[in-house]
Amino acid sequence: MPRQLPAAPPSFVGRARELAALDAALGPADRPAAAVVVFAVSGPAGVGKTALALHWGHRTADRFEDGQLHVNLRGFDPGGTTMSAAEALRGFLDALGVPAQRIPPTLEGRAALYRSVLATRRVLVVIDNARDADQVRPLLPAAPGCAVVVTSRTHLVGLVAGDGARPIPLDVLGPADSRDLLDGRLGPDRLAAEPAAVDDIVARCAGLPLALAIVAARAATMLYPPPSPSGPPPVPARPLRALADDLAETRTALNTLAGPDEASNLRTVLSWSYRALSPAAASMFRLLGLHPGPDINAAAAASLAGIGVDEARSRLDELTRCHLITQPAYGRYGCHDLLRAYAGELARDLDGAADRRAATRRMLDHYLGTAFAAAMLIDPHREPLRPLPARTDPPPERLDDHAAAMAWFTGVWPVLLGAIDVAAATGHDERALMLTWCVGDFLQRRGHWHDWESALLTALAAARRLGDRPGRAYVHRMLARALTPLGRFDDAHDHLRRALDIFGDLGDRSGQARTHRNIALVLERQGRYESALAHAEQTLRLRREDGSPAALANALNNVGWYHSLVGDHRRALDFCREALEINERIEDRYGQAAAWDSIGYAHHHLGEYDRAATCLGTALRLIREVGDRYSEATVLTHLGDTGDAAGRPDEAHELWRAALMILDELGHRDAETVRARLSDRGTTMA
Repeated sequence: MPRQLPAAPPSFVGRARELAALDAALGPADRPAAAVVVFAVSGPAGVGKTALALHWGHRTADRFEDGQLHVNLRGFDPGGTTMSAAEALRGFLDALGVPAQRIPPTLEGRAALYRSVLATRRVLVVIDNARDADQVRPLLPAAPGCAVVVTSRTHLVGLVAGDGARPIPLDVLGPADSRDLLDGRLGPDRLAAEPAAVDDIVARCAGLPLALAIVAARAATMLYPPPSPSGPPPVPARPLRALADDLAETRTALNTLAGPDEASNLRTVLSWSYRALSPAAASMFRLLGLHPGPDINAAAAASLAGIGVDEARSRLDELTRCHLITQPAYGRYGCHDLLRAYAGELARDLDGAADRRAATRRMLDHYLGTAFAAAMLIDPHREPLRPLPARTDPPPERLDDHAAAMAWFTGVWPVLLGAIDVAAATGHDERALMLTWCVGDFLQRRGHWHDWESALLTALAAARRLGDRPGRAYVHRMLARALTPLGRFDDAHDHLRRALDIFGDLGDRSGQARTHRNIALVLERQGRYESALAHAEQTLRLRREDGSPAALANALNNVGWYHSLVGDHRRALDFCREALEINERIEDRYGQAAAWDSIGYAHHHLGEYDRAATCLGTALRLIREVGDRYSEATVLTHLGDTGDAAGRPDEAHELWRAALMILDELGHRDAETVRARLSDRGTTMA
């Protein structure tokens, strides 16, 4: 009876879902399956495929009364010494007690004899590290009661489609399971002593069990003094914080994860998968190391590589089949940080500096062209920082309308933030500045103020390097916009003073008008309504002299709004209605929403609650169409106030709750004001 399974992994953690799938397919112990059960466990290098197979194999060994067979097919062996199916069958037949003289010389003969020997037996067969379905297929028994677990770095689609294998895709571990793995290797006391470092290690290892195991091994063996029965107890010679800091450096992370042999050296293990790629896919993988992540679509990958979209998709699909990248969402491809670091290392070693720079430029131009088009679809009346130079290569992605633009930004805004950093770091300062302009409206409408601030600071440094004074003034003004919702009013005023000085020196009246508008916004947040009105009136004066219809409408509505805030609601209606008329004429939905909100607010404070509710309802519909989450919360709050004043408390509570959910989601300071409304009316919301 063969008992060939290697030892089970000592610190197996997680994988509850995968283990449950394996158990369920095997069926109850008293009713053997009617056919052989085949599992195809797939996943990237180092993710723990073998560990899962061996853990489950030992756990279910008593279900297979005639033993367990095991073979490593070396499908991704660095020396190219892949084991043939015929060689694997020879080993299985030897283990099953077949005399050497009875073993046929051909693959077909050995496979037939193998199936015959297992015809009346219940055996578990673990086939590790398979390259493809053809290598595995002759090793499959035909007898009911047998089970086969195949592990591979590819999806083994042929085995699933042609042989009924059940796919068990394996992903990286979550944070909790990653900590459990470290706990099992290092003990709870070591982890409890440096919890922040443990969090960083877990994040940097990206849930990859091999990476976590290597870090744990380095931490466990770096002891001083060396363990001795009679000496003092050893203490860590290198704290976990030092390991975490090494992992934080992209260029040293893979060195930190270099074990003493090939099997425990992450760079080496990853190289086995890389060497199996076609030249075209290998080139694409290296180029992905230049991309900021966290994911990419085929159009952006095509621009990165300078090829067509169909060819890019083919290369990405090959990388997906080999588990060097994943598809976190349909049409988007990604990989964890360690794989991206490895890809970037390969690009630096194998691709020339000129080729890398050209690829980076193509990628940035792709995102800039598409982001510019998306920004203008979101707000067609927005005045660009500067015209976008005409480009035909690479062409931007096609976006047909406002909804498509918002959906595109929703999917890629983390990528765009990374692209801004890449642009600034690689000498493409103009692109960094323009990308920041493109993504600004979206980040503001979705309440990503901290991310917006970070991007703007990068853009400010880029504008200074360029000697671009209009660009500097714009960034200072936008920094005030980002800092105001965070309550950093002094910093906001400082940036606005700088912007106003530059715009004044340049004689840019439009820039001055915008800056006065932003000063009014900060003053409003500080409750200084009379001062805010004065700056809004300064904006209106400049816009009447020289401004687009959209800019004039915005200025009129702002003056009306501040008249309401100082108590002059009738005069407020005059300004806001004039603003609404212009916005309707130019079909500016965002401007219409703002005007209807201001008009509704004025009617509310005049005691005209039904008219107020109608106006605010229109504002809510429009603001939802343009996707501004913070403004939606503002209108919901105003609607709730109107319902409360009109004697409809239940309606008011529901509206305030909806507003609070958005504000909590955005982390906005206004959440506490709305929460206080609910509390004052005897309603709380966790």
